[in-house]
Amino acid sequence: MTRIDAKFADLQAAGKKAFVSYIMAGDPDYDTALEIMQGLPEAGVDIIELGVPFTDPMADGPTIQLAGQRALAAGMTLSRTLEMASEFRKTDDTTPIVLMGYYNPIYNRGVDKFLVDAKAAGIDGLIVVDLPPEEDDELCIPAQKAGLNFIRLATPTTDDKRLPKVLTNTSGFVYYVSITGITGAAAAEAVDVGPEVARIKAQTDLPVIVGFGIRTPETAQTIASVADGAVVGSAIVGKIAEGESVADVLEFVRGLAAGAHRA
Repeated sequence: MTRIDAKFADLQAAGKKAFVSYIMAGDPDYDTALEIMQGLPEAGVDIIELGVPFTDPMADGPTIQLAGQRALAAGMTLSRTLEMASEFRKTDDTTPIVLMGYYNPIYNRGVDKFLVDAKAAGIDGLIVVDLPPEEDDELCIPAQKAGLNFIRLATPTTDDKRLPKVLTNTSGFVYYVSITGITGAAAAEAVDVGPEVARIKAQTDLPVIVGFGIRTPETAQTIASVADGAVVGSAIVGKIAEGESVADVLEFVRGLAAGAHRA
């Protein structure tokens, strides 16, 4: 059982929905990003998605693209991202960490070396958005064997024919993308999301967490009410981009988490 599995078991026992937050590793710099990351659990975050900066993030809108550019300009790398996770683990051994990013930096490092290093750094799961199920032998299967969850994205365009393929070898949870398009592009609507979550849950026992288009505590609550939890990324990254203090960023996160937990 991974930390992700344990977290969902605890939440289910408590009758609570999950709140998942995304930050970009190294944005705006290593020390600030680490301080924010260390404060997320106390602010109510159940699972941390840690973005790996990459030059060509095809699924991300301007907010997260710019965060990646800031991080890269500040000297952030995959190695430094893993160092950040290791540093976080010195004071928190329970909050799950999911690395979210693209395959190129992992491929460049070498899959076997990456998996050893990720496991040693305390990483629990991977979301690699540009590796489809047809490429499972590349990273997904080795990751599962190494004890890491491989979390897949389902979208509004994932039809009933495609869905079983997407769910094959997925573990930890299913990340449902609430809108068609890029991160931060539109608002998620529970009336649209609810039937899609039900469609996915009819084919898997895994929790279904909904992300993209969630910016307020109210939306976090309404989306979490029709799913197993909510993910917020761009709205948090936007606060960091505006130069808000660590305390203010964490206070914003606290409100979002409270919204999801009210569901």
